[in-house]
Amino acid sequence: MALVPSFPRLGFVAVPLLALGLLATPAVAADRISARIEVYGPLRLHVLTLHTRLEEAGDRYAISTDYATTGVIAMVVDQSTHAEARGRVTPVSAQPESFHSETRRNGDERSNRVDYGPDGKIDGSSTPPPPNPVTAEAERGTVDNLTAYLRLERQLAAKKTCAMTVPVFDGRHRYDLVFADAGQETLAPDGGQKFEGTTIACRMTRYIRGIPDDERGEGAQKGTIWYASLLPGDVVIPVRMQLDTQIGSVDAYLAELHGRGVDLQLME
Repeated sequence: MALVPSFPRLGFVAVPLLALGLLATPAVAADRISARIEVYGPLRLHVLTLHTRLEEAGDRYAISTDYATTGVIAMVVDQSTHAEARGRVTPVSAQPESFHSETRRNGDERSNRVDYGPDGKIDGSSTPPPPNPVTAEAERGTVDNLTAYLRLERQLAAKKTCAMTVPVFDGRHRYDLVFADAGQETLAPDGGQKFEGTTIACRMTRYIRGIPDDERGEGAQKGTIWYASLLPGDVVIPVRMQLDTQIGSVDAYLAELHGRGVDLQLME
């Protein structure tokens, strides 16, 4: 399930969580997977709860993500976001057809939308408009942030390598997600999560493109994501993340996973 949420002027996790693409192979009709992820910041403060869902039918996919600040941080920044992406999958990749997100932050609302035409044309918009709009040339060849992580996970399951660069445009921001192999690692229970087992680690770096503005530093700049096989079939699931943000290092844990006959609870 694809996921990393983007918090305006808060600079938390944002894009690896919005893009936890959980399926990596063509799915049977109405194949649905859902997950809950919990995120903790410095001093072990609980800052975010994220719910993500992925459905595949034939070569079609639909990803939806909802996340909201929680705990003490929500008293300062009360933010919630809903995002959706739809498109088509291939054996080792994915191509979006549409993406949109709606965010409410301390009473202010923002909407981003991107449509991908069959002729390759990309039509993106953001309300309110950004101070430095992305050019049509810079948009060319991009995908949304949810599909970016779905691409990573399909490749990882099929080819056992994280190495890839994905150009991303979410209707407002333009950046590249660069993934690199970080080897296998056996994880032990940690942070209240009961998972233990062998994982494949992917290193992520986010490179901003174009003229920066005061929002372009938002989201995780780099970090590590650990993937494991928790469902039947050739599927990889992100079980933990450690991400560098403007507020310091944050840790994300897979708390619940449901789908393909599996009902897994790793955290309360």
